[in-house]
Amino acid sequence: MAKKVVATLQKKEGKNFAKVIRAVKSEKTGAYTFKEEMVPVDQVKDTLAKS
Repeated sequence: MAKKVVATLQKKEGKNFAKVIRAVKSEKTGAYTFKEEMVPVDQVKDTLAKS
């Protein structure tokens, strides 16, 4: 039987990052889109503060 391998962020480097999801409103249509980015944990507040 074949075994499935699942990739995770359980390595030492992956624990220091957080995914930030921000809703951005389009000026043309007024619809919201979502922007996702991976940032270091210590920069999450700075990332959310900027527009």
